[in-house]
Amino acid sequence: MSTGVLVRPLVTEKNTNLGTKLNKYVFMVTNDANKIQIKTAVEKMYGVKVEAISTAIMPGKNKQRMTKTGVLKGVKGYKKKAIVTLAKGETIDFYASV
Repeated sequence: MSTGVLVRPLVTEKNTNLGTKLNKYVFMVTNDANKIQIKTAVEKMYGVKVEAISTAIMPGKNKQRMTKTGVLKGVKGYKKKAIVTLAKGETIDFYASV
């Protein structure tokens, strides 16, 4: 599904409610993607009209594990997500090809 900018749609219960009530859809995107690139990628892939885009950078989580030599600590990388608002009457069906 990766088109260079879009990594995958985030399909959760909360995001599904956003889609049905407010016509907003959430996608994981590459960390260096900007709003213009995200807009063109969504319009090209799904054939819809995008009105607005909000982006959020989700910080990396702290991780640790026990090993024979002691505790290893580190941080997972950050991720970026985009909340895409579509024009009235437009929808995206993620389950069409399933």
